[in-house]
Amino acid sequence: MPHTQKKTSDVRIATIEPKILYYGTPVLLLNTLNEDETVNISPISSSWALGDYIVLGLGTSSKAYDNLKRHPECVLNIPDPSLWKHVEQLAPFTGKDPVPAFKQALGFTCAKDKYAVSGLTPIPSEAVRPSRILECPLQIEAEAVNIRLPEYADFFAVIETKAVRVHAHEDILIRENHVDPAKWSPLIYNFRHYFALGDFLGKTFRSET
Repeated sequence: MPHTQKKTSDVRIATIEPKILYYGTPVLLLNTLNEDETVNISPISSSWALGDYIVLGLGTSSKAYDNLKRHPECVLNIPDPSLWKHVEQLAPFTGKDPVPAFKQALGFTCAKDKYAVSGLTPIPSEAVRPSRILECPLQIEAEAVNIRLPEYADFFAVIETKAVRVHAHEDILIRENHVDPAKWSPLIYNFRHYFALGDFLGKTFRSET
């Protein structure tokens, strides 16, 4: 059935006060280096990319934030929808010990071995020290080049990272350096629910595939 545009008179709009604004962004599993050279895995959903730079939003009470201040290397592992249960297995755990009081109140507990908790598999990185996650179809080795604490909020940090090496499962590639959008779907975090991408609608004029 062809799509029909709604008339202005048919659109009803409400003013709301949602508790969260996770309006639908890809999930990242952020690997950072602990003090003892083990790896912390943090599920995050606040990121955007421009060129070779990816900007992350991290809570200042997180282990990932502590780790990046001390050691700027990281890996941005991007899961597909099939991995959502592994992501959720990580969700109630933090690498912080002791667990911050407000996280305790929310039900968080400390877990040192995030690979064991998640059931995911570590593989060595090539240009950074934190390991990559084998199961994630996209793995981006990166370095934090700037960490900024906004003047208007002290509970999160803006982390600017630069990609230094990108890895992809071969079955999602269309050519040597192109990801096939028809074969690749990121896991989407949509108002605290997990989703896959929907149907293909079209492509931008700048697409090379």
